[in-house]
Amino acid sequence: MTHTVILRMEIFPEKSADFERTWREVGEAISREPDNLGQTLVRDTEREGVYWVLTDWTDEPRFRAFELSPQHVEHRRRLAPYRRDGAMNVTEVIHRIRPVAATT
Repeated sequence: MTHTVILRMEIFPEKSADFERTWREVGEAISREPDNLGQTLVRDTEREGVYWVLTDWTDEPRFRAFELSPQHVEHRRRLAPYRRDGAMNVTEVIHRIRPVAATT
């Protein structure tokens, strides 16, 4: 069963552009991990400097192993200067409903 990591990152607003660029570089590196199924970065439209990262993994044990890896420690180090606060939740995907193409 797929697991989605939901990460809320509060970024110093004046560093948003640099954060977004660095996150993309880090995200591209993470996307090469065999158990990573994709990532999404979204910016909150109501709270300045708040971003949400959604990262899908094959399962929680493989995510946890990656989380402790030297590669990911380096990723977190690169993102740390932009971050003022945040939280992480690991979730289990119960249902995923894909759009159905309309028929005419």
